[in-house]
Amino acid sequence: MDGIGVSVSIEVYRDAWGVPHLRAADPDELAFAQGRVTARDRAWQLEVERHRAQGTTAAFLGAAELGWDTFARRSRLADTARRCFERLERDDAPTAAWVRAYVAGVNDALAEGARRAPEFDETGLAPGRWEPWTPLAVWLSTHILFAGFPTKLWREEVAGRLGEEWTELFATDGPGTAGSNGWMVAGERTASGAALIAGDPHRFIEAPGVYQQIRLACDAYDVVGIAVPGIPGLAHFGHAGPVAWAITNAMADYQDLYRERLRRLPDGGVEAYGPEGWRPAAAHTETIEVAGGEPVVVEVVETERGPVIIGLDDGAGDDSSAWEAVSLRYPPRVTGELGFGVLPALLRARTVADVDAALDGWVEPVNVVLAADTRGGLLHRVAGHVPVRARANSLRIVPAWDPAHAWEAAPAPLPRAEVRGHAVMANARGLAAPLGVEFAPPHRAARIDALLGASADWTPETTTAVHRDTDNASAARLLAAVARAGGAEADDAGADDAATGGTGAGARLSPGAAAVRDRLLAWDRRMDADSTDAGLYAAVRGAVVRRLAAHEAFAALREPAPYPEVFRPWLALGPRVAYALETLLVAGPVPAGDVDRIVREALDEVGAGEPPAAWGVTHRLAPWQALPDPDDAQWPGLGGDHDCVLSSSSVPGWTDRSARASAARYVWDLADRERSGWIVPFGASGVPGDPHHRDQLPLWLRGDLAPVTTDWQYLTKEQG
Repeated sequence: MDGIGVSVSIEVYRDAWGVPHLRAADPDELAFAQGRVTARDRAWQLEVERHRAQGTTAAFLGAAELGWDTFARRSRLADTARRCFERLERDDAPTAAWVRAYVAGVNDALAEGARRAPEFDETGLAPGRWEPWTPLAVWLSTHILFAGFPTKLWREEVAGRLGEEWTELFATDGPGTAGSNGWMVAGERTASGAALIAGDPHRFIEAPGVYQQIRLACDAYDVVGIAVPGIPGLAHFGHAGPVAWAITNAMADYQDLYRERLRRLPDGGVEAYGPEGWRPAAAHTETIEVAGGEPVVVEVVETERGPVIIGLDDGAGDDSSAWEAVSLRYPPRVTGELGFGVLPALLRARTVADVDAALDGWVEPVNVVLAADTRGGLLHRVAGHVPVRARANSLRIVPAWDPAHAWEAAPAPLPRAEVRGHAVMANARGLAAPLGVEFAPPHRAARIDALLGASADWTPETTTAVHRDTDNASAARLLAAVARAGGAEADDAGADDAATGGTGAGARLSPGAAAVRDRLLAWDRRMDADSTDAGLYAAVRGAVVRRLAAHEAFAALREPAPYPEVFRPWLALGPRVAYALETLLVAGPVPAGDVDRIVREALDEVGAGEPPAAWGVTHRLAPWQALPDPDDAQWPGLGGDHDCVLSSSSVPGWTDRSARASAARYVWDLADRERSGWIVPFGASGVPGDPHHRDQLPLWLRGDLAPVTTDWQYLTKEQG
């Protein structure tokens, strides 16, 4: 096995859904098996991720990927992964060998997997070779934008263009944050007397899916869980029999942006101005190959704060000039640690104390964790590395030359909480509040908490039903504004307004608008796919968002921000207004009278048009694919919305299509692992035409789970 020095006695079984169940003699051999089966099932996905981590996707996907490749090169993702692996080899040789075994398995089967995947022929891509550090690079690439540091660029633009007082106006304590649901019910409140853990990570939906169901069994452990393709072990969601664990994004702030002053030296080198004056910066150039185009040469500069990711082109051509740029500081680049030693430790865990001890070494991303064991142990804590530094670092770009913005040597202490009856983690302000700035709104967490509080007899089946909940509490403020528009109690005031051409909250509505208003006020707030009332609400919401974004108060923010394209999703005014709608309806620079007028105009617009279709007609799945599928009509309609427990996000006012939703769902039963369930949006295989390519999609759409089967006699053994 590529020189890793282990014997081969690997057995591969599959369940009815094609999920691989792997059995081997020891952990290293099992890691080899995990890498090998992943390469056979997901070769195209693995190679796309490897190239993304290296900044080489434009070489086979074309010029559209130049923005990402440039960012990946300049942020030093691959080099950081190399550094972290070198430190892992020095400090934790057994884990380094385990990662090497996984990589050997990938390389052993990558060519075979590529022969099964038509995308390689379509793009002319030949399968490459994974290095021992490649899984670390894939992990970094997957999570480098996860903490949302580009939001600091947005706040900078708001402060400069709109005013300092509005810097936090668009905070994502409104519906705009990527996140997840997770909850745990203690044994005292379940039918079996043992704990249940459930949830679903919300990510951009990709095809193939970003998660992989798998089982890893050897003499040391037997764990089922949901893996990240390209990463050994089960970092986020696992059930080892006596203990189970799950995570959500803590919404912590652990990456900083520094405003750098750079100058070019006569020999072509670069210096950066820091707290100690002008100091040398590391600088070199790299060439990005582009399919169908000319190669592009990019300069890569790193100061003592971190890699420069913005502004390198502004002064690069003038030897005599100094210019400003922006550098990124993130923990693995600073410390050389990524926390991969946690991965095998989690697999070996038998109690929550084991999980807790393992997670002390976690680095990135920063997560909230729930765990339970069969002894009655419960765990609710934050895990990860959050630097201690000035509050301003968490809000905006800070000056590199000011020593007040340096990081302290030790990271922040990590909060934990006692579990009483049940615990919920849904990215809301709570346990991790001391570590972050912006959090998800409280609606999902509050709704799950209310649902869990309604029973003391939970089972895996009833727990699964929580996933399906479509109540949309975030609609309340818009519905309140709708209620103010042309209410019967204000008809007299409306008559006065009409006589003077007014459009106040009390003005009479057109018959069509009044009908829309009445339907919305009678609506049950559920975003079911077949609900025409939910479709009506979405149409009114979209019209309100478009009008708010067009208001003169936001005129200064309409001009695109002068930053690379890769950061545009964080910097567009329309989506920012959409995600902050709850706040903007009651606060901000748009006067209350104008808000009322906008709501009335939206009701008029929707009332005058064709009746909106059911929500699922327009709210359809829109997964990201490295090679887009020309058959867009194949993607189904969805229920839920960004603030429902059944979370499926769109950009109100611009599109109802959903690019972000549950990338997996699970229920871990500590009483009987075989009563657990799991689901991914598509299937176990990433190969088009494979029977298990998209066979889980119907269950995922219904909110159902596939069973977790662990009895080997009910699994099918693969030959060869």
